[in-house]
Amino acid sequence: MPLWSFFLIGSGSLIAIGVGIDFIVKKKNLRLDPEEGIKNASESEQVYKELHLKQTIDDFNTPKQ
Repeated sequence: MPLWSFFLIGSGSLIAIGVGIDFIVKKKNLRLDPEEGIKNASESEQVYKELHLKQTIDDFNTPKQ
């Protein structure tokens, strides 16, 4: 079996899994809110997560050269 067929089967199965998960989430009307996870954390964990998120956004907006 040629190598390209393995690549085709692998990428097709990944796409099929993504479509399946998307269909299930839409069918169950699930809302994925990242802020919900922060609400249940302690105050020190909230501060750490918010600082990490801010640093990640800053690094993305001003990449190192």
